[in-house]
Amino acid sequence: MKRGKLYRSRSEKIEKGKAYPASEALQLVCENPSKKFDESVEVHVRLDIDPKKGDQQVRGAAVLPHGTGKKEKIAVMTSTAAQDAKEAGADLIIGEELVEMLRSGQFFSDGYTILVATPEMMPKLAPIAKILGPRGFMPSPKSDTVTTKVKEVVEMLKKGKITFKNDNTGNVHQVIGKVSFGTEKLTENYTAFMEALNKVRPAGVKGKYVVSVVVCSTMGPGVHITL
Repeated sequence: MKRGKLYRSRSEKIEKGKAYPASEALQLVCENPSKKFDESVEVHVRLDIDPKKGDQQVRGAAVLPHGTGKKEKIAVMTSTAAQDAKEAGADLIIGEELVEMLRSGQFFSDGYTILVATPEMMPKLAPIAKILGPRGFMPSPKSDTVTTKVKEVVEMLKKGKITFKNDNTGNVHQVIGKVSFGTEKLTENYTAFMEALNKVRPAGVKGKYVVSVVVCSTMGPGVHITL
């Protein structure tokens, strides 16, 4: 595959087969930024888990000190905490009529990025779990998106709280900011994410948990981080 000039110029600075301390790796990621747009910075973690086993699923949340650079559009489905959701700045506060919005696709076309629900609404969402699940929108207590503490959760999400989980190959992928954040802020976000990932290590995982960590920008090559 023929790579672009920007990709090649970044690759030339990365020593093949070498892993770098996080701050150095992120500095390399940030060098020669694109002139066309502010690229996202991604972390890709390979875990030594069996994603087919229920007791080895990885799911958690973290508050990134500097956010991800993405403005979240948050919907709250509730019949008990509408005022709390309003005070926290939720973008949509709705009851069971949300189910029809989801079935029709309007919810997704309107650009909502996170769905928070209070516990009494979860039975309403169960019939459309197959719509929400594959898109990563199904609320869950593990990610604090099923909660009675609506105000606290929405405020944290607005400040930069992210949720993560492993995919079906046992990897975790997470955006931790933008190239424009610079090395220091990205390093702080990376540290917060990795601490949260290590805290949710499944009890069923023996031996090594994190196999490798790679960081990259949207259009850049991957840089391995030392473990």
